[in-house]
Amino acid sequence: MTDEGERREYRMAELAEAAGITVRTLRFYRERGLIRPPRREGRIAWYDETHLARLRTISALLERGHTLNGIAELAEAFDHGRDVGDLLGVGGPSEETPVRLTPEALADVFGSEATAENLAAALELGYLGTDGADIVHVSHSLLDVSAALVREGIPLADVLRAARHVREHAEALAELFTSLLLARDRTEEDLRRLRPLARSVVGAELSLALDRRTRRPGAEPGPGGRSPGGRAPDGADHRGADHGGTDHSGTDHSGTAQPS
Repeated sequence: MTDEGERREYRMAELAEAAGITVRTLRFYRERGLIRPPRREGRIAWYDETHLARLRTISALLERGHTLNGIAELAEAFDHGRDVGDLLGVGGPSEETPVRLTPEALADVFGSEATAENLAAALELGYLGTDGADIVHVSHSLLDVSAALVREGIPLADVLRAARHVREHAEALAELFTSLLLARDRTEEDLRRLRPLARSVVGAELSLALDRRTRRPGAEPGPGGRSPGGRAPDGADHRGADHGGTDHSGTDHSGTAQPS
C-alpha cells in the first residue's frame, strides 16, 4: 500500500520477504519489542519503511556478532535518543561536520564497544542524536578521535567519561573567551575572525601541559625545585656549593670542620 506521501507500506508477509526473513521470525521480533507495533487498519497490520530499516539493522548486527538481547537494548537506547535537531540547534554547528550513520555502521566503527550502555552514554552526552532511522554524530572529528582511541585499546566507556570532563572544561573556556571577545562591540565577522585565536591558545596550552605531564620519571621537578629522586632539574646536588658536601659556612655535613 502507498499513501499520499508515496511512503511504501507492507503487509506482514511482504515485509518479511523484503527483509529476507520468515514471517515466524518477524513475529518473534515483534513480540520481543525489537520493532514497534504496526499501523492497524481493521484487521490488517501495515508496516512501513522504518520497520524494514530496523529489520535490516537487526540482521546486520546479528552478522556482526551482537546478541538479540544486546540488539534490544541498543534499540531501546536508540528509540529514546534525542533528536539531532535538538542537539545542533537551528543553525547547526558553525565548524564541526555532523556524520550520519546507520546503527550497523556505528557497530563497524566501534565493534564490540558499541554496547547499549555506551550508546546511551553517548546519547546523553550529546555526541549522538537520532534522525529517523539514522544516528547522527555531531562531530566528524570527535568520532574519528573516539574511534582511534578505541583502536588503541582504550575502552569506549573510559573515552566517554573523559569526554564528559573535557566538555565541562571546554564550556568554561568558551565562557572565558566569549567574555573576552565580546568585551567590546564586535560584529559577527569579528567573532569569526577571532575564534581561531581562541582555539590556538587552548591548543598551545594543552600541548605544553602534555609536555609537563609526560616527561621522563625523575626529570619533573618536585617541591622546592627538586626532582622526585632528590636531585635538581639540571642534575646538580644542592647540598654544597662546591659539590663536595661542604656548604658556605665551611662545615662538612658529617659534622667535621673544614679549613677555611
